[in-house]
Amino acid sequence: METTNAIRDFLLSRRARLRLQDVGLPDDGHRRVSGLRREEVALLAHVSVDHYIRLERGQAWRVSDAVLHAVADALRLTPGERGYLYSLARPSPHPPEEPAGAGVRDSVQHLLDSLTDAPAYVVGRDGAVLAWNHLAAAVFTDFALVPPGRRTIGWLVFTHPQARTVYADWELKARETVAYLRTEWGARPRDRALARQIRELGDADDCFRRLWSEQVVVDLTRGSTRINGPSGVQLRLSWDTFRTTGDPHEVVIAYTAADRDTSAALRGLSAAGRTPSRRLPDAPSTS
Repeated sequence: METTNAIRDFLLSRRARLRLQDVGLPDDGHRRVSGLRREEVALLAHVSVDHYIRLERGQAWRVSDAVLHAVADALRLTPGERGYLYSLARPSPHPPEEPAGAGVRDSVQHLLDSLTDAPAYVVGRDGAVLAWNHLAAAVFTDFALVPPGRRTIGWLVFTHPQARTVYADWELKARETVAYLRTEWGARPRDRALARQIRELGDADDCFRRLWSEQVVVDLTRGSTRINGPSGVQLRLSWDTFRTTGDPHEVVIAYTAADRDTSAALRGLSAAGRTPSRRLPDAPSTS
């Protein structure tokens, strides 16, 4: 998963999804290839064909920021896709690798526990679930029963036996998860543990392998999902992400009710309080 290949594969996928009529170019009806040619992307971006070819070959250091922005405009990249392309083309210096987070502060766990009507958990580097409240355990799964090496978003969504039952929109959740892992890898392509997790997920699940090949990139700051709740009620939830520390890889994901039935069901689960909250006491391993 070299970054040069990643840039090439991403740009190829993005020009392949566009049609001539999408970008205002004439179509004589005799097109033999799908998507845009390199020359057409260069034309739309107002850059030389040589500049675009350099970029698509992964030689991002040989093109200016202006060319990078112009190509992103020509390919009509979403904000999330732009961020992914820029992270590949302009990688920031990476400090020496440190072990994945060994837990969260007491104050963060108290924050989770205070959300009595909202399932919430903390995700750290490489998607490790570091802490959660009792509603998150009741709605999604009892994370404490999951081995630390598999207590990551990727492993939970694609290999946990209950995942496809719990998520009513499992395909949507799967796409979001792959997009998250791709964004993480784009920011830290030298993270060997993350690369290993991605490789092993591809070996373990055909759907993951397919979605990864599709270059899925989506907005990961907010969204919605439907959960088949333990009470038999389908929960309609909205989710948002929040950062609570200086660690850019540690975020709180909180889910709130999107309708009255869900709100009542969450209150019932909260009142039952059968599953305790938990803070991860040891660093998860991805091996």
